[in-house]
Amino acid sequence: MMHGFIPPQRFFPYLTWTEIDTMSNKENVVIVQPVGAIEQHGPHLPLIVDSAIGMGVLGQALTKLEQSIPAYALPCLYYGKSNEHCHFPGTITLSATTLLSVLMEVADSIYQAGFRKLVLMNSHGGQPQIMEIAARDIHQKYQDFLVFPLFTWRVPHIAKELLTPQELEYGIHAGDAETSILLSLLPDQVKMEQAVQEYPQGLPENSLLTLEGKLPFAWLTNELTRSGVIGDATTATKEKGDRLLESVSQGWVQVIRDIYQFSQPTLS
Repeated sequence: MMHGFIPPQRFFPYLTWTEIDTMSNKENVVIVQPVGAIEQHGPHLPLIVDSAIGMGVLGQALTKLEQSIPAYALPCLYYGKSNEHCHFPGTITLSATTLLSVLMEVADSIYQAGFRKLVLMNSHGGQPQIMEIAARDIHQKYQDFLVFPLFTWRVPHIAKELLTPQELEYGIHAGDAETSILLSLLPDQVKMEQAVQEYPQGLPENSLLTLEGKLPFAWLTNELTRSGVIGDATTATKEKGDRLLESVSQGWVQVIRDIYQFSQPTLS
């Protein structure tokens, strides 16, 4: 089962070269490149969390998507830029330049095959900026190539209904949301008996500066947490994970529809 969570009929590597060569409407076919990470997620979660969430969300979205919209998933890029977690054993990281080169060269191949819409579906919070740089550089190189640098969690979803305000603000790594989704996707790989709650201490109060978001500061994970968890993993449940997965994947159905219909804006 090389396709994992992805419906087999939507898994790009299962196509033959002749099927790709004769594919109709190729300029509007949506090709999705999931980008994840192999990095620590506390004592209770496996290293594969970000990659698993991306593939799980994409798999559900492609299952729900109407068959009339041609969309295919590439294999996940499991290694990402995870150097903020480098002090925790097991984390595997690429440099920003290596990841950027890989994305650029994948895009070259997709373009040469005749496709003109590529989604960089990133699930790791440490690398959205690389997706954005890659997308701009790819589009500059091939100006009829539409590239979308998207973060898995930025579609509409119901996290505000399920998580506490503190968790929404500070639960950015291996906390309630990620643990709940892993309980839905890979329950046998979650060690809930080892789940912990740990929030960063000494953050500036009444400040515009944040861990992530519009006005962030640079940090390494071992400066914020001993366990590797930033958030509250103890409150996670499979029910929350099922509901989060459903809502995020439904958001991705709409995103893929929008991309299929999208045309580059033109000058008047």
